This record gives sequence, structure tokens and C-alpha cells, in this order.
Amino acid sequence: MPELRPVDYLLIGHVAVDLTPAGKQLGGTVSYSALTAQAMGLRVGIVTSAGDDAPLHLLDGIQICNLPTEQSTIFENVKTEHGRKQTLHHRATPISFEQVPPLWRNAPIVHLAPIAQEVDAAMTKQFTSSWVGVTPQGWMRAWDENGSVFAQAWENSEQVLGQVGGVVMSLEDINRDLELVEWMAHHARLLCLTEGELGAVLHWHGDRRRFRPPSVEEVDATGAGDIFAAAFFTRLYSTRDPWEAARFATHLAAYSVTRVGLQGIPTHKEIEHCKMEVLS
Repeated sequence: MPELRPVDYLLIGHVAVDLTPAGKQLGGTVSYSALTAQAMGLRVGIVTSAGDDAPLHLLDGIQICNLPTEQSTIFENVKTEHGRKQTLHHRATPISFEQVPPLWRNAPIVHLAPIAQEVDAAMTKQFTSSWVGVTPQGWMRAWDENGSVFAQAWENSEQVLGQVGGVVMSLEDINRDLELVEWMAHHARLLCLTEGELGAVLHWHGDRRRFRPPSVEEVDATGAGDIFAAAFFTRLYSTRDPWEAARFATHLAAYSVTRVGLQGIPTHKEIEHCKMEVLS
């Protein structure tokens, strides 16, 4: 492994190999969020576990600390009339704080991004000099012996919610349980709920505001929530203004759905345009 350099934005979680009708594709929150943070000009590092089956070359320019595993985490998503059916075919090596390179343990922004219960939740209090953001979807899902994924309660969530700087989750993550969102928002410093084409709702200091996206023609919404999270965390860290950060991330994520998969990673032009849109 090449000698590691300091990073501004550290992501922890599994990249995924997604099985799609078009073949295998690189997925997972860390993939989309890392490329978004990189597009926004940050030095990015990832702690993950992926096998030779993962096309990590698509993360060119991003430093990767890869824990040994025979196979990557493999998901298959099938659309049905009752919603998305998700199957976990394999899970790579779990990740603990001890496996994070010491040089990266004081990164300014740390994004914990579990997708399959692979990130030790104790890490939320172990990055003592970092701003920590969480996308907790992987702590809110379980699977049976056949790999069929189902929603489950997020254990000890109130402890994590109170420790981290910000949380981003989607309506799908919480099975559209808005009462649960209100409960989580009460325990969190800052919580943002993404709602697809409706935009996002930010809960902060007892206040709640909705942010509408620009009207676009949706081609593929894959990764939009992950792009939103990285844009939100990055902009929040630089501006210290949650409302502005949520507005910016909502606009940037909207542009991502006009392209397929990783092609939806924001361009420099889109990033600058969204900054101007927020200020106008």
C-alpha cells in the first residue's frame, strides 16, 4: 500500500458490489459520498473491506485502506409491486476503530456509513477531535438465512444521535415512520431526512424546515442520498450554517438523478452553480 497522506474527509463503511440487470456495479454510500467530497475539493480517505470483485479503480484519486476479505459486500435489489426487495449475498470484514490508520484519526470530517452492520457504532465517540456525521441505514437493517434484508430497530440509537454532529437518513430507511423521525430529532443535535423528489426536511434546535429541489427529469436516483449526505456534511463544516448546507445539498443531489449511477457524481460546474443558487 502506498504511504498514506492526511485527509480532510474520512469515510468508514463497505463499498458494495451491486448486482443489477446491467451487470455488476460499484455501490455503497462510501463510493458515492467519497467521490462527491472529492469533487468538492477535499482530500478523501476510505476505510473499507472489498475483494478483487470490487472495481475500486472507479475511486481513482481517493486513498483507500482496504481490510482483507475474499469477497466484497454484495447486494441485489429487485423492484416489485410491493417495493424494493433487497438481498445480501455476502458481507465483507467488519470494521473497528483500531483498523483506522492513526494518521486519519483526527480527520476534520468523519463520515460513518454502514450498509450492513459492518461499522462498530462505538466509533461515534472515538474520533474526539473530528466532526462526525452518520448515515445510519446499515444499522437499521438485518437479514435472514437466505440474505433477504428487512428493517430492524436501531439499537442504542439515542446514544449515537446525541454524540454525533449530524445524521442523514431517508424515508425508506425508517419505513416512512414519521413518529420515529420526530423521536430521533428530539435526541439528535441535527437530523436531516431525505424524501426523494420532495427534497429534504432538516430538524435543528427544535425547528424544522423543508427544502425543495429544482425540477429535473429523473433518470436514476441511485446514490442521490449519499451524494446529498456528503454535500451536506461538507458544506455544513465549511459554513456552520445547517439551513444553507441543507439547501445546497438538496439542489446538488437533484442534479445527480439526471444521470445513471456513478455518472451522477456532481461536476465542478454544478457545485458552483448550486452555491450561487443558495445565495441568490
